[in-house]
Amino acid sequence: MKTVYKHILVGLDGSKASEKAFKHAVEVTLEHKGAELILAHVVDTRNFSANDWYVSMAEQAQEHGEEMLSVFEKQAKELGVSYVKKVLQLGSPKVTLAKSIAPEVHADLIVCGATGMNVIDRAFIGSVSEHTTRYAKCDVHIVRND
Repeated sequence: MKTVYKHILVGLDGSKASEKAFKHAVEVTLEHKGAELILAHVVDTRNFSANDWYVSMAEQAQEHGEEMLSVFEKQAKELGVSYVKKVLQLGSPKVTLAKSIAPEVHADLIVCGATGMNVIDRAFIGSVSEHTTRYAKCDVHIVRND
């Protein structure tokens, strides 16, 4: 029996891998009639402190995330996805995606790229994708970069 997905969550960070994950998530969403595509971005605030310079950087990162999600939302709708939702949260991307956003949006599938923007993560399976496969309470698709 084929699994039917209703809430497909894709993690986006602006990397080429997340663009491929987005394309895969759109394909899966279109295969599952009436499914909702949830576009998620987590602003990594672990390196921001309370001083003014870091607060300004965090605000800029949040604005960039909102703009990126809007671009992906437009693309999804142009490709025929009827139901698109955007979610932007602050925190640790690897923890927030699997343990916070996924339960909040009732995700039954999470799609993410194998590696992300972090230089160290590019050498191996990314820490976000590894953490997601380990802790998510739903199915996970990891999209390879190559």
